[in-house]
Amino acid sequence: MIRVFLLSAALAGLALPPLGSALAQSSPGYFIPPQAAPRAAPASPRPRVARQAPVAAAPLPQPEPIAEADQGQAQQQQMPPLPQPPVPTLPALPKGVAPPTVVIGVLGVPDVMRQSNAAQIIQRVIGARKEKLRVDVDRAQATWRSLEQQLQADAPKLTPDQGRARERALRERVNADRRALQDRNRIISEAGQVALNQIESTLVAIIRQVSESRGMNVVLHRSQVALNMPEFDITDQVVAQLNKLMPTVQIPAENVDPATLPKDWGSPQASTAAVTR
Repeated sequence: MIRVFLLSAALAGLALPPLGSALAQSSPGYFIPPQAAPRAAPASPRPRVARQAPVAAAPLPQPEPIAEADQGQAQQQQMPPLPQPPVPTLPALPKGVAPPTVVIGVLGVPDVMRQSNAAQIIQRVIGARKEKLRVDVDRAQATWRSLEQQLQADAPKLTPDQGRARERALRERVNADRRALQDRNRIISEAGQVALNQIESTLVAIIRQVSESRGMNVVLHRSQVALNMPEFDITDQVVAQLNKLMPTVQIPAENVDPATLPKDWGSPQASTAAVTR
C-alpha cells in the first residue's frame, strides 16, 4: 500500500506570493427547544419504614483563609526594615564647556528614498528577480503535483518496495527543490540589502554635509515633529545631493551569493565592483 505524499508539508517555508483567502461559508444553525421528558406513571405507594437518621459529627473549626493582600501586609510587618543609605553629597565638578545653541533641521527619509535614483534602481532590479523567483516557485509546485498524481496512478502496478522507493525519490526531489528556492530567495534579499547599505552610508554623509552647511547641529525625522517651518526642512536639498553623488548603485549579479563578496564590496574604493542595472 503506497502512502499518499503530502505536498503541504513540502511547501512549508517557501516564500510564496500572498493568496487571497476564500470566505468560509457555514449553514445557519437552528435552535431546537428541548423536549420535555415523558412523565412516568405514578408508582404504587410503598409502606414507609421508620429509619433512624445517622448522627452527624460536628465539623471541626477550620482556619479562615488569609487574602493575598493580608498575607503581604503580614510579611511586611514581620520583616525588619532593610537599610537604605542616604543620598551622598558630592562636590561640584569644574565648569565644563557649554553646548552650542540648538539649531534643528527636519528630514523626511521616506521621501528621500522615493525620489532617490539609486533606490529606484534597487526596487526595479530586485523586484524583477523576485518576480522571476515567484514564477519558478509556481512551476516547481506544478511539477511536484504532477509527479504525485503519477505516483498515485501507478500505485496499483507497483510492489510495496517499488512504491516506497518512488515515494522516497519524490520526497527527496521536493526537499532539494525547496532548499534551492529558499537559497535563491536569501540571495535576492541579501543583494538588495547590500545595495541599500550603499545608499545608507552615503546618505549619512550627505545629511552631515547639508546640516553643517545650514548651521544645524540637530536633525530630526519629520515624523517626530508635529509642526515645523519649511526653512527647517532639508529633504529636498538632501535628495538633490544624493542623486548628484549617487546616480546609480552597485547590485551583486544574480548568480553571485552576497555572502562570498568582500567586506568593502560596493564602496567607491572597491575596484572589483560592477555596476548592474
